[in-house]
Amino acid sequence: MASYQTVYEAIGGEQKVRELVEAFYPRVQAHPDLKDLFPADIIPVMEKQYLFLTQFLGGPALYSEQHGHPMLRARHIPFPITPTRANAWLQCMEAALDEVNITGLARDHIWNRLVMTAHHMVNQPEDQE
Repeated sequence: MASYQTVYEAIGGEQKVRELVEAFYPRVQAHPDLKDLFPADIIPVMEKQYLFLTQFLGGPALYSEQHGHPMLRARHIPFPITPTRANAWLQCMEAALDEVNITGLARDHIWNRLVMTAHHMVNQPEDQE
């Protein structure tokens, strides 16, 4: 019988997802296009991201168990997500993936899904300044 390994398992499970979240959010908080979208107390946001990424990568359905269906686009409607902000988010995530050394096929799979998700989250055009 062939064994199947999820991306979550392939990257190292709980520990690696926590490392990724911890590498990601300082970048978000420092990014000029993103920092104003997040609260000063980032800990609850980090915990939700941990729960979500665990589930998103094939681990236990922690996010759904605690918060219901992710409904990402609907949950993010209150926040002005422009193409620039989606790309900034991806830049922060790419650097976090590098920092925690997620590589190879697992990295490619994660990255492709995150790119699609980030672009799906765009809910308004660029700021008209």
